[in-house]
Amino acid sequence: MSASGGTKAIVAALAANLAIAVAKFVAFLFSGSSSMLAEAVHSLADSGNQGLLLLGGKRAQREATPQHPFGYGRERYIYAFLVSIVLFSVGGMFAIYEGYEKIKHPHAIEAWYWPVGVLLFAIVAESFSFRTAIKESNQLRGNLSWKEFVRRAKAPELPVVLLEDLGALIGLVLALGGVGLALLTGDGIWDGIGTVCIGVLLVAIAIVLAAETKSLLLGEAAGIEDVQRIEAAIADGDTVTRLIHMRTLHLGPEELLVAAKIGVQGGDSATEVADAINAAEARIRAAVPIARVIYLEPDIYSEKAATAKDA
Repeated sequence: MSASGGTKAIVAALAANLAIAVAKFVAFLFSGSSSMLAEAVHSLADSGNQGLLLLGGKRAQREATPQHPFGYGRERYIYAFLVSIVLFSVGGMFAIYEGYEKIKHPHAIEAWYWPVGVLLFAIVAESFSFRTAIKESNQLRGNLSWKEFVRRAKAPELPVVLLEDLGALIGLVLALGGVGLALLTGDGIWDGIGTVCIGVLLVAIAIVLAAETKSLLLGEAAGIEDVQRIEAAIADGDTVTRLIHMRTLHLGPEELLVAAKIGVQGGDSATEVADAINAAEARIRAAVPIARVIYLEPDIYSEKAATAKDA
């Protein structure tokens, strides 16, 4: 993911959520709707989350140090994981608690036009934010389905913003439904039920985000397409006869480590082997530019020895 595309989507989401959070808090103060309070806290949590993503992107740009020789690219994964925790605790669990209290002690919604008007405004604002995230994601998604994009993306920002915006839109519809049913029936319990539904939705999204960012934190290999490009680039059939085995690891969304054992000619001199390794590294970087850290170990490949080992 390009840094510019991710930043544009994050800033759009941050601006929308800050405006929506203020509007929802005002609507809650005038109406007493628990759905509005839950949605206000949700928007406030989302604003904090976008701030965390921006901070993570900034800190990940620091130069490598002797203590951290591979740089700080994974900080983006750490801050994305923190987003899932905030969404789960501040957004989801608070909404479930608030909805439970409203179901136990329901009361009628006052000044109904405040929550309804704010919810309609919020739907419009979140739709613009969601549209920006979709537009930026489409530049990178290619032929992947949306599920595959969220699962396979190595940069966490766009999947996080996409899921947050989707959850926000669904949550707004749930809040509007809860408020609407409470107004139609005169029973405030529906407002509480809508609030609980919002909380369950946010918890589910937080769990998905946590699972995906945990995988990135543990260390993921390059995507299938990049692995195939690297494999095709390593061997030239002359100085590098074959790829014996290879491992890849993302040091960050836009930095890849490649470690491989390559086969060379038995009669090559040390100078020829060194030149072959340098040429192979150049081919790898040309095929996959994010492959910035490359370690190639030369070996004399023997078909007979390899067959005996596998037997």
